[in-house]
Amino acid sequence: MAAIDGLPPLRDVIATHGLSARKALGQNFILDLNLTARIARSAGKLAQSDILEVGPGPGGLTRGLLAEGARKVVAVEKDARCLPALAEVAAHYPGRLEVIEGDALTVDLSGRLAPPVRVVANLPYNVGTELLIRWLTPPEWPPFWTSLTLMFQREVAQRITAQAGDDAYGRLAILAQWRATPRVVLELPPDAFVPPPKVSSSVVHLDALPEPRFPARLKTLERVTAAAFGQRRKMLRASLRGLAPDIEAHLGAVGIPPTERAERVSLEAFCALARSLDAND
Repeated sequence: MAAIDGLPPLRDVIATHGLSARKALGQNFILDLNLTARIARSAGKLAQSDILEVGPGPGGLTRGLLAEGARKVVAVEKDARCLPALAEVAAHYPGRLEVIEGDALTVDLSGRLAPPVRVVANLPYNVGTELLIRWLTPPEWPPFWTSLTLMFQREVAQRITAQAGDDAYGRLAILAQWRATPRVVLELPPDAFVPPPKVSSSVVHLDALPEPRFPARLKTLERVTAAAFGQRRKMLRASLRGLAPDIEAHLGAVGIPPTERAERVSLEAFCALARSLDAND
């Protein structure tokens, strides 16, 4: 596709600005503007939302978001080489794109986004999971965002959406499904990117729940799942022994067999166990 907005094709933008993807920054660019617009549409109706984008690179997804009607896009880009290309996009959409040079793990976004806020990003592979966990564990809930639409390696997407009993089921699935409703909305092969990564990718959409799916205290749930999945091949009576001397009584009280293993325990049961442990404090 040549263009969706009268701006040059992305391949030309990359050539003009010398934007070869850097492995150290986890960069893999999508050049097909049909595809970036499709990703933007998978985030839902954008016209009444501000969008946070992380790692816009040469601006392919940014252009998709703006062309699909996003009220405003705040794009955080660590690679200074990309800023001139993004400035051209900003000039084409006056007042609708704000580009911040910085690291998404540390940048201050205070006052830059007005609700409702959606996060839409082809996340750099090297920080994707860490950013997701931060967005799922703010001090206050509901969070600043109403939805997340994020690109991950397919293996990470499977970990986010896995159910009890699946090989990929673990702490990330529990955290994501406790506070949000995640689903895979798009699958992408390696050749959708330049350079092609060694793995396939998936776009995951998460809608924030107004309150967690089951009552539990975040810190306790994190402690329980860290211990349980840190030794996932052990029975829970062994892997959770360090949490409470009477752990078998807690397991029995919430209907979890002490001989069960972590990957077979539901989110609801883990939350019940966290509440039982807190009741003893």
